[in-house]
Amino acid sequence: MSKVDELKQALDSGRISRREFVSRLSALAAAGAIPLSLLSESAWAAPKKGGNIRIGLGHGSTSNSFDPATFTDLYMQVVSAGTYNYLTEVDANIKLTPELAESWEASPDARVWTFKLRKGVEFHNGKTMDAGDVIASVNHHRGKDSKSAAKAILKPIQEIKADGNNTVVFTLQEGNADFPYLMSDYHVAILPAKDGGVDVSGVGTGGYVLEKFEPGVRTKLKRNPNYWKANRAWFDSAEVAVISDVAARTNALSTGAIDAMDRVDLKTVNLLKRNKRIRIEETSGNAHYTFAMLTDIKPYDNNHVRLALKYGIDRKEMLRTILRGHGYLGNDHPIGRADPYLARDLPQRQYDPDKAKFHLKKAGVSSLKLDLSAADAAFAGAVDAAVIYKENAAKAGIDINVVREPNDGYWSNVWMKKPWCAVYWGGRPTEDWMFSTAYADGAPWNDSHWKNARFNKLLKIARAELDSAKRRELYREMQLLVRDDGGVVIPVFNNYVFATSRKVGHGKMGGNWSMDGFRAIERWWFV
Repeated sequence: MSKVDELKQALDSGRISRREFVSRLSALAAAGAIPLSLLSESAWAAPKKGGNIRIGLGHGSTSNSFDPATFTDLYMQVVSAGTYNYLTEVDANIKLTPELAESWEASPDARVWTFKLRKGVEFHNGKTMDAGDVIASVNHHRGKDSKSAAKAILKPIQEIKADGNNTVVFTLQEGNADFPYLMSDYHVAILPAKDGGVDVSGVGTGGYVLEKFEPGVRTKLKRNPNYWKANRAWFDSAEVAVISDVAARTNALSTGAIDAMDRVDLKTVNLLKRNKRIRIEETSGNAHYTFAMLTDIKPYDNNHVRLALKYGIDRKEMLRTILRGHGYLGNDHPIGRADPYLARDLPQRQYDPDKAKFHLKKAGVSSLKLDLSAADAAFAGAVDAAVIYKENAAKAGIDINVVREPNDGYWSNVWMKKPWCAVYWGGRPTEDWMFSTAYADGAPWNDSHWKNARFNKLLKIARAELDSAKRRELYREMQLLVRDDGGVVIPVFNNYVFATSRKVGHGKMGGNWSMDGFRAIERWWFV
């Protein structure tokens, strides 16, 4: 850790004041230990309280609610990260840290996990958080009739019980070395227990209290005066608005109507950079674009067809034209640079029409005609990406008919229903989480309906393995299996590109999700 990082950590933790921070930084600059430019940048960026942050986001829905089981879009993900807390948190370095849980420990087989809770944490309604609230909050997703997106990842929980007011013990059906990561999932917010369930009205333990909520339109928050984190929640208040049109969002930021926006239009990002009042922000993690095919439907049930499609796409062109360089190449598996066990030694799959033709021949055909469904609701530029794919694949004898689907209803009417379609995944912080969500046999979001006995066997073994070296080898083989047998083409991993006014300050930003891991409202401040 550098001297500057040590000083920033001391400032964040409250061990030194802002005045002392600037004084010590000045001494380092005078001694030639750091560049003078860093002095002005760091001093200017020091956190302070005050102001009303206004954020414009590109997607929300009139069906939005404060029930975390229903969260699907960035509007509620950002708003809830301001109002709710979780047992654990993935920090800006993509490392797991304690949040409402003070600590945790596992049994030797990773089946029993004991979480010690922070004492004295209050909900916005004045109730003190205890083990009963944690148990009710987790069980909210586990009921027989639950439709929560977190139900699948919490299904392995066999029993939850309290050991006093401040300890919760989870017993799993089988060992899971990554279980504490699951407790950071944005669905598993800790809410106050109420009437045998939980209060889903927006009452949490977070840095901000709900003032006004208009689903899919606008939310107003004010700082929680009793927030337990001394080094977070700098703004006096926050407003989050849904501004679906990217041109309207950009104009709002350019004119000062908002202070931050997500999903900058990559086609015009260089023009936006010329505005001296605006700062372009970019983080890189595990988010990726895919083209998922249903492997239980012909011709996608033939792996040679799947391989032909994987060799029939020019990933470099996709990165250059669709992402304009704001990302990195995919290799047909979903594990990204922010995951701890990325198999970096796997050869990068290249665009190779001749190999695509070879696999078509192995499949018993010389050419194919396929429909590829796409809409920009899948990801920005999805239709253009499909057209590029069509042009690439034509050289291998694959005729792709791009079906332009409506944006409205894409995720309910096209995804997991049409045989081949464009898809966006935000990624997950661990290999097991990603694989269990979208590649395990029977997983509700297995959008290729892929089944591989060896993969599913390794998934269970790796999940319970506590030895990091052994886990690395297991996950390497699993990435290879998905790459060479799976039902998804993964051409690129996308960076999160968003923008703020230059009056917005922040520390290192997390790349696990957009908008600083969803936590812009809590982590940022005005300079």
